[in-house]
Formats: sequence, structure tokens, C-alpha cells
Amino acid sequence: MNILVLNCGSSSVKYQLIDDTARKRLAGGSVERIGMSGATLSNTRFDGDEIKIAGEIVDHTVAIEYILAILLSRNHGVISDKSDIHAVGHRVVHGGEAFAGAVLITDEVTKTLRENIELAPLHNPHNLRGIAACEANLPGIPQVGVFDTAFHQKMPKKAYLYGIPYALYSQYKIRRYGFHGTSHRYVAERAAAMLGKDLSSLKLITTHLGNGCSMAAVDRGVSVDTSMGFTPLEGLLMGTRCGDIDTSIILYIMAKEGLTMNEAGTLLQKHSGLQGISGISSDMREIIAEMKNDDRKARYAFEVFTYRVKKYIGAYAAAMGGVDAVVFTGGIGENSSEVRTASCENMAFLGIDIDEAKNTAGPKEKNISRDGTRTQVLVVPTNEELVIALDTAEIVKARQHA
Repeated sequence: MNILVLNCGSSSVKYQLIDDTARKRLAGGSVERIGMSGATLSNTRFDGDEIKIAGEIVDHTVAIEYILAILLSRNHGVISDKSDIHAVGHRVVHGGEAFAGAVLITDEVTKTLRENIELAPLHNPHNLRGIAACEANLPGIPQVGVFDTAFHQKMPKKAYLYGIPYALYSQYKIRRYGFHGTSHRYVAERAAAMLGKDLSSLKLITTHLGNGCSMAAVDRGVSVDTSMGFTPLEGLLMGTRCGDIDTSIILYIMAKEGLTMNEAGTLLQKHSGLQGISGISSDMREIIAEMKNDDRKARYAFEVFTYRVKKYIGAYAAAMGGVDAVVFTGGIGENSSEVRTASCENMAFLGIDIDEAKNTAGPKEKNISRDGTRTQVLVVPTNEELVIALDTAEIVKARQHA
């Protein structure tokens, strides 16, 4: 089956067309600046053919029109008719407690997604716009929602409840949900394959480090804890997000600076993290470059970032009663040998010892542990789009055979 995988943001749509049988990406790209001047579509075909076009892309419906047009293009396309797209898989950020796996999009599902908007006001509305745009452009084509939160839905209550009155959980569903679930699930499965072991026999710590960062304790294939919480703000230091913070600090700053709720949210979401500490950038590559130039605040940002990763490794090893492998993924996790080294430094007591020659060279997917170490350290490029495509195909095929 050919699955169109969509990740819809407020002003962008990232997409891939994937043949689930061959596990092959046929084409992919993004539409940027939707609803703004200078809107563009960039597309790359499986054979390397690239094109970038500008247009008046006023909303998500028009964005999907552009994507379909390029996929059908005689010179740059990969399909001859819309019917060659057999299903659409949507990355949906928040499924609340309603969805523990991928689901066929129905009126009832979209109603539930709307009810969950208050849990993910920055993401779910745009996901819903993408669903509506596909209904307009691809009528009759089945659509499937694959949720960032779903992989973490088997966490025990001791991991997801907060120390607030239980009535607030019962009434408002305030709890740890976790995110990046498709990434954590993919790299855990891939790590098991690399180690030649069954996932159900392994205790893994998966570390997704990008502009947004999260970690998960995956005990025999089940996420039993994860660093992001009620929102993607909790946990590790991130590009512009603060991560773990004493909640009283927020009230203190609001009082001192006279900030509104929205202004405080913007401070924590957009002006904190690596950007906030360094005053330089939210990009780890730039942080490391300035750190090497003896910029002290860049060093602080780097050290806070890697120290928190290290703390979570220790915490999750304790939570699971051991660890067989630590897996790094995401833009930073896959590409920064410096971050991997610092995050795993002085952890021989957990059986973690990185071979620097392996860490700094070789392919993207690799085992960077020193020979003979007890706990393996792996680098696994994530592939969330493939997970979404495979889940979508499974749901659609089950529906056809029902």
C-alpha cells in the first residue's frame, strides 16, 4: 500500500509517501509558511529529484492540493492517480487517555480530538485541519491517527500521577502523558534487532534528543516511564523549553516581572532551555562551537543539558532494576558525539563505557560501546514516518478484512 504520512503544524505540513510493503519512501517534503507570504513547497523524490515551488497557499486544504499536485506531476511525481494513495496516516500529538494505539479516523474520533484540544492547544487543532483538508482533497480515502502519546499509555499509575489532589486527575485528567511515542517505539524495536534479542527480554533507555527532548524507560517492550509529562515542557532541557523546574519559580517570576499567564508560558516555551541559558542559540551545534571558543554560558548550557540526560539514565535504570542498552536518537542524539560522551561519562558502575573511536566515526546506526561492556550504547536514526505508515496500513488492512 502507498501511505501518505502527514505531520501538520500551524503553518507547515511535512509529508512522505511510503510504500509500506517495501518500507520505501517514494517522495517527501514540506509545505512552509501556510497562510503567509512566501509560501513554498519542497519535494524530494526517492531517486534524488528535487523541486521547490512558491505559491499562494492560504490554508491546509490548499497545502494538500499542492502536495497531491507534485506527487501526480509528470516530471517530478511518483503516482499517476489519486487512487494510488491508499490511505493517509496522520501524526497526532495528543490522544489523551482515549487512545492507546492507532485508530481509523471517524466522526467520533475527531470529536474526541476536539475534546482533547485543551491538552494540546498548540498541536491538535492543526492536526484536525490536516484531517479536514484530506477529507476535502481525498474523499473516501481512509485516514488513520497515530498518536505521540499512545506508546506511553501502559505506564503504571505510580509513574503518571502527580502529587496533586487525586480529584484534579479524575476531573481534568492532569497526569503524565509523554510524547515522541512513535520515535521511542521505533528505536526500541530497532535496538532489539541490532542486539539480536527479543524486545520482550530487554530493559532499554531510549533518548530522543532534538529541539524537543524526551527519554523513556522501556521495560520488555513497554514504556513504564517517560520524561515529558502533562505537556512536552517537562523533563530534559530542550532547545527553547526549560524542562524540569520548581513550579514556584513560575509564580515568583510572574510576580517580579508582572507577567501574564500567556507571557509566562512564552518565557518557558520559547525563551528558555539552551537558548535561555546560553543567550546564543537553541541549536546544539552552535552551542558546542561557542563552548569550544570558551564561551562560559555556552558551556553552562551544554553541561546542564547533558547532566540532565545522565540523571535520567540513572533514574530509569533504578526504575527498571537494571538496563541492557541506552539508545540515542533525534537530531542531537544521532549527530552529536560530544553530547553522547558527556551524557555517559563516569557511568561504568552501570556497565556503560563508550568507545570514542566508534562514537566519532562509522555509520549513523551503530553500537558505540567499548568491547566487553555490560550495557550497550546504541545510536539509531529514528523513523517516525515509517511507524505511522505501518500502523496506518495495519489498521486499513484489518478494516478491509473485517
